[in-house]
Amino acid sequence: MNKLDDTNRKILSILQNDGSITNADLARKVGLAPASTLERVRRLENSGVISGYAALVNHEKVGVPILAIVEITMSDHSAASIKIFQDAVQEIPEILECYHVAGEKDFILKVVAADIPDYERLAVAEIAVIPNLGRVSTMFVLSTKKQRTSVPL
Repeated sequence: MNKLDDTNRKILSILQNDGSITNADLARKVGLAPASTLERVRRLENSGVISGYAALVNHEKVGVPILAIVEITMSDHSAASIKIFQDAVQEIPEILECYHVAGEKDFILKVVAADIPDYERLAVAEIAVIPNLGRVSTMFVLSTKKQRTSVPL
């Protein structure tokens, strides 16, 4: 699904802001019959435009108030080392996001922790033991000034 018409864009905008909206309410907002709306949503899901649905949880309110951005530089850039790193990251639940990036760093991680000792345990016992890490640099987030989950359409 390479091209999105105005109706699909409207559906996506609404779902990005309220993923729990009923199909009937969504249909009413976009001006289509519920069956047509459901068919469009299914096509967006099947094509991968909609990759899933989730509740947005406030990390501070569930006991992991520390948010860190971790920059990783690999000592070995072989495909095998990159795969080992990416596989290891998948097994660490405190790592919320992992980006393979171009530039001075190789990976950027978004990590949560209960407190600084918890982050230290995570950094030493789980991240630093991943083979072929060259350098790990951590920045602790003091406050969040903008956080979006919706993509501009």
